[in-house]
Amino acid sequence: MNLQPLLNALGIQEEAARGLADDLRTRISELQARLREAETHLEHLAITRKTVTGLADRIPASPPEHPDYPRILAVFNEATGPLRAKDVCQALGRELLPKNIEGTRVKLKRLVRLGVLAEADTGNFTRRPRP
Repeated sequence: MNLQPLLNALGIQEEAARGLADDLRTRISELQARLREAETHLEHLAITRKTVTGLADRIPASPPEHPDYPRILAVFNEATGPLRAKDVCQALGRELLPKNIEGTRVKLKRLVRLGVLAEADTGNFTRRPRP
């Protein structure tokens, strides 16, 4: 019996299988490199999220939309010391009526909650120092 044709057929199949295995190893290496890049990108995004979340508490909120807030902040920008609601009312040109003073006090308290102003002591408001 002549085994040579059988050995030749086996050799051809071995070469084909070796070629396929080499191609698959190359593709696996490429996929592993892409996977490492994707994992690194995910790590960077997680670090960025953690950093931004950590800083979010330190960023003062912008004042709410209301025509009085920019004017109130302008009064504090020019002030040399703490102001009371009555002082702000007067600087805004409002009559010193209880309803106007109380309305201004409410706005000042809201700016304190938002981190824009600080209440030095009860009823005395100042511009919060910038970090």
